[in-house]
Amino acid sequence: MNKQLLEILVCPVCKGPLLWKPEAAELICKGDRLAFPVRDGIPVMLEEEARALPADEEV
Repeated sequence: MNKQLLEILVCPVCKGPLLWKPEAAELICKGDRLAFPVRDGIPVMLEEEARALPADEEV
């Protein structure tokens, strides 16, 4: 994931910062506990495409 892109991307729900998890190919919003997929190097920043993080999953 491009560092410059990571610096400008924010959560589409709360506008908060995102954490890159390369092993899962996801961008994580800690505040909303959502994981946005990155497919073929392209972040899919749609709320309906995000995976809700279970309470027991560490962020």
